[in-house]
Amino acid sequence: MKVSFDELKRIRTDNPAAITSVLAARDRRKYNGEKLLIIAADHPARGALAVAGDRFAMASRKDLLDRFAEALSNPLVDGVLGTPDLIEDLALMGLLESKIVVGSMNRGGLSGSSFEFDDRFTAYSINAIKQQRLDFAKTLLRINLEDSATVQTLESTARAVDAAVEHEIPIMIEPFMSSWVDGRAVNQLTTAAVIKSVAIAAGLGVSSARTWLKLPVVPEMHRVMEATTLPTLLLGGDAEPDQDVMFASWEDALELPGVNGLVVGRNLLYPPDGNVSGAVAIAAKMVHQAKLGGQ
Repeated sequence: MKVSFDELKRIRTDNPAAITSVLAARDRRKYNGEKLLIIAADHPARGALAVAGDRFAMASRKDLLDRFAEALSNPLVDGVLGTPDLIEDLALMGLLESKIVVGSMNRGGLSGSSFEFDDRFTAYSINAIKQQRLDFAKTLLRINLEDSATVQTLESTARAVDAAVEHEIPIMIEPFMSSWVDGRAVNQLTTAAVIKSVAIAAGLGVSSARTWLKLPVVPEMHRVMEATTLPTLLLGGDAEPDQDVMFASWEDALELPGVNGLVVGRNLLYPPDGNVSGAVAIAAKMVHQAKLGGQ
């Protein structure tokens, strides 16, 4: 860590303009069609701090930043995904140089709330992503056919896609068919449900020219990838206790045409054995076999 946790606090207090300066001077990386490994941590902004039964696993910002520093020390990690607070911390730490930076947009559907499906855009806007020289936008789209709040999220997502097209910024949509189960918002992780969510997400906005998808790995993933021509990144999902099974499912899905890499958070930042570097190295090897000479 080039800047300590205490120094981050001092900079934010004494020199907040440094954030703008660092982002303006950041060495950006051009996307050239290669597969990507992106480390994500936008859950805390929805109040979702739990990992594998620990309700406050992600509560310590210092610990989270330490884990990011360890993960990003691997040169095969291509980028990060987060809300403004996290992206700005990482920028001040000097960890975003030559990385692809993805700004998370809608965090209004707070975890456990009665309004979770009204997932309003409370973080980045497309305009801010462009002004701050970020590289991608990301939006969560949970579709509950029995909750009228879903239409607000659908419309907001469509307008975000419109703005992304206008500003020529790629936007990844993370769609789920979801439902209320015992008062909790639960994503449906069946092949049919994911295919349906893909069809809905792909049709949003005035054009799909800048739209990417961020999808869970489910059984018969080849059927999911036959449902779209849009570039797709695979998400890591909830913390998986059996890492071997998880890695095997990712490896198989990465071979499918149209799959452009992984966007993973908790499974790499908070692996069951605590070995962040080890988990990241395995994922990086799977994504970047060509760079490693197929080793």
